[in-house]
Amino acid sequence: MVQNWSVFVSVSSFLLLLLLSKFILRKTRQHKSLPPSPPSYPIIGHLHLIKEPVHRVLQQLSYKYGPIFALQFGSCPILVISSPTAVEECFTKYDIIFANRPHLLFFKHINYNSTTIGSAPYGPHWRNLRGFTTLEIFSPTKLNTFLSIRQEEIRSLVKNLYSYSQQSFAKVEMKSRLSELSFNIIMRMVAGKGYFGAEVEDYEESRVFRRVIGEVFALGGASNPGDFLPPLQ
Repeated sequence: MVQNWSVFVSVSSFLLLLLLSKFILRKTRQHKSLPPSPPSYPIIGHLHLIKEPVHRVLQQLSYKYGPIFALQFGSCPILVISSPTAVEECFTKYDIIFANRPHLLFFKHINYNSTTIGSAPYGPHWRNLRGFTTLEIFSPTKLNTFLSIRQEEIRSLVKNLYSYSQQSFAKVEMKSRLSELSFNIIMRMVAGKGYFGAEVEDYEESRVFRRVIGEVFALGGASNPGDFLPPLQ
């Protein structure tokens, strides 16, 4: 038993040292071409620096390391840019370089293995999707076809707001109403029926749809440790 434990510790130590050496060598090779970067830890990189609120942390780091600096979130290299001029260049002069998206577990399981227009990497498949959506969804002809749907949904929203303020001044929460307006317009264009509001056709189906949408948004807004540390996948 003791001998087996010694072998396990030895093998684990060797693998850890091998992983650390590869990490250090990669950092050394990339150091000359990378922007300034704060000190990092092996394996986790700069993940220990990220705390809530994240934008405040990045702002403090930009004060110290400049408007362009590099971070390493586990195995994922991160480039942080706070200069408007540099951001403009990224979206114009170097837009092809920054067009790709990270391969996240969320995209794999929710977005059909990163094959949707919002998750697919830049390439022939993404260009085909963009061309299809431009012609079949966002073209003036298609948008005019669905004009009546937008008018009906906006009219329904106005009626709902009027019912709250018919007697006297009333305070209403607009964020959820505008979200429901957008979702109903999209779903009526795609599926032919809405899933939000008091005029839904199938309440049970609508309830399930709203629950799924809520779960998708919750997962999409959360960071999965496996995206930065592959062994945790």
